Amino acid sequence: MEQLGKILIVDDNEDVLFALNLLLEPYAEKIKVAVTPDRIEHFMTTFQPDIILLDMNFSRDAISGQEGFESLEQILRIDSQAVVIFMTAYADTDKAVRAIKAGATDFIPKPWEKEKLLATLSSGIKLRRSRCEVNLLKEQVEVLSGAGSSVEESIIGESAAMQEVFATIEKLRDTDANILILGENGTGKDVIARLLYRCSPRYGHPFVTIDLGSIPEQLFESELFGYEKGAFTDARKPKAGRMEVATGGTLFLDEIGNLSLSMQAKLLTAIEKRQISRLGSTQSVPIDVRLICATNADIRHLVEEGNFRQDLLYRINTIELHIPPLRERGNDIILLAEYFLQRYARKYQKEMRGLTREAKAKLLRYPWPGNVRELQHTMERAVILGDGSLLRPDNFLFQASSPRLKKEEEVLNLEQLERQAVEKAMRLSEGNMTRAAEYLGITRFALYRKIEKLGL
Repeated sequence: MEQLGKILIVDDNEDVLFALNLLLEPYAEKIKVAVTPDRIEHFMTTFQPDIILLDMNFSRDAISGQEGFESLEQILRIDSQAVVIFMTAYADTDKAVRAIKAGATDFIPKPWEKEKLLATLSSGIKLRRSRCEVNLLKEQVEVLSGAGSSVEESIIGESAAMQEVFATIEKLRDTDANILILGENGTGKDVIARLLYRCSPRYGHPFVTIDLGSIPEQLFESELFGYEKGAFTDARKPKAGRMEVATGGTLFLDEIGNLSLSMQAKLLTAIEKRQISRLGSTQSVPIDVRLICATNADIRHLVEEGNFRQDLLYRINTIELHIPPLRERGNDIILLAEYFLQRYARKYQKEMRGLTREAKAKLLRYPWPGNVRELQHTMERAVILGDGSLLRPDNFLFQASSPRLKKEEEVLNLEQLERQAVEKAMRLSEGNMTRAAEYLGITRFALYRKIEKLGL
C-alpha cells in the first residue's frame, strides 16, 4: 500500500486516538493527534497535514455533529484544498450527505472496518496530491503567461528594431499560425515564444517546450511522441509525449536547426497528419498543436546544403520573426543594463542606484556577441563585485576583443575613424543628436560641424 502522507486525527476519545495511531503508523509518513478542535489551527499551520480524520461530536452525549461542521468550516478557511474525512458513532445518510456538501471528502462510521478505512485514506491521499498538482500547474501557467494585455509589458525595448517585433506580434494576436523565430544566441527567442503564446487564442492551454539542442537524438522520438510500457528497457509505465501533452495548446521547439534529417521526416509526418503514435503502440493519437520554432542557424543555408528539409521549413514558418542582436538595439542596452542592475542590487542587497555616464558609453561601445544573456551576466558580476552607489567603467571587464573589434582596429586613418565613430553614435542614438553627442563626448554643435565636414 502507498504511503498515506501526513495525517492529523482529531477526536476526544483517547482510546480511538491510540487505536488509529497504532493502525496507521505503518502506512503514514507522520501522525499527529488532538483531543480538542481548538488545536486544529495550530496543526494546520505547523504540521500541514495531507489528510484530517475529524470526529463530528466532542461534547458529552452530543450527536448532532454540529461541532464537526464548525471545525470543517475552520479547516477549509485555512486550506480550501484540505482533505477532511469525518468520523462518528452516530452515522446516518442525511448527515453523510450534509458532510459532503459542506466540503468533507468522505465519511466513515465508528467502529471502522480496517480495509475500508485504509481504502478511504488511500483515495484521500490521491485526491490531495491531485489537488496539489493542479495548483502547481495553475501557478506555472500564471508565471509563464503573465497578466498584461500589452505585448511590450514583459520585454524591455524601445528601439525601432524591437518596436517592429512588437508590431508583428500584435498582428499575430488573434491568429493560430506557426511561427519561426530567428536570431542569434542570447537574443531572447524563448521569451518571444512565451510572449507569442500569451497573445494567442491558445493562451491558458498547455505551453510545452523542447530544447532540441539538449536532448540526445536517440531520446528525441520518445520525448516528442511518448511510449508504451515495455517499448524499451526502461519503459516501466506508459508516458505521453510532448506533442500529446501540448494538444490544444502550443509546442515550442527551440534550436530546431539541430534536428536530424530522420527526425525531421517524423516531425513533418506528425504535423501533416495531425496525429502521432507512441513508441511500442499501433494506435494513433490525434493532436492539435500550434508550433513555435526557433533557431540561431542560417536555416536557408541548411536547406541549400541538404541538412534541413525544405518541406518542413514551409510547414513551420508561416510567419518568420527576426529578433535583432543587442548591438543593433541602441539605447535598449542601457535600459536593459539598468533593469538588471536593479534586479541584482535587490538580490544581493547592494545600495546601487545606476551607472555613470562613462559606464554607459562603455556598454554602448561593446558589440555584445552574447547579446542579452551576456549583458545579464555582466551586470550580475558587476553588482556583486562593485562598490558605491554607481557602477563605473572599471566595473566592466570584457573578454578579449571580438573579431569585429579587431577588424575596426585595423583602420588607422583618422578621418575614417572619425567617420566610423560619428556613424556609430548616430546609429546607436537612432538619430537623436543630443544623445549621439553625449556618446562622442562632444557638444551638439560640434557634432553638427563634424557631420557637415564629413558630408554625412
